[in-house]
Amino acid sequence: MTLKPALAVRPAAETDLPRALKIFASAREFMRSRGNGTQWADWYPSEEILRDDISRDALYCIYDESDPEHICGMFALVAGDDPTYDEIFEGAWKNPSPYATVHRVASDGTHSGIFATAIQHARSQYDHLRIDTHKDNLPMQRCIEQWDFEYCGIIYIEDGTPRRAFEWTRA
Repeated sequence: MTLKPALAVRPAAETDLPRALKIFASAREFMRSRGNGTQWADWYPSEEILRDDISRDALYCIYDESDPEHICGMFALVAGDDPTYDEIFEGAWKNPSPYATVHRVASDGTHSGIFATAIQHARSQYDHLRIDTHKDNLPMQRCIEQWDFEYCGIIYIEDGTPRRAFEWTRA
């Protein structure tokens, strides 16, 4: 029997930027191959966005514990109110308490369990999480629902496009 590799999380550093950009490029290719051709533009997330995440201690690397040099996933975990979540349409947030938002979950495709690892880390830090995704990102929606997030409605991101919004609160 082959055991799954154990994945771990650490804060990203500036030196991780080249690898992060490759992982996000791989994630964009994956989304496009699964019918989600518009969620992330060819440049998203930009190096500037990732540098900003790093400066706010919000970007994380996921790596295989047996090979710590191989970063196989990335995600952002941002504490505090997210302005794009101020208004929600065709629904409502379930809980008004302070929250953190999970953004930009991405994998290089070499390991399974990237989303689970990101969410387990987020839940170890916060009791209330929000997340959103494009309506065409069906693999991400399945992951979100498998981890007991509740669908709450539609939000609009900065460029005006809609996203399906979800919420999880520790019981």
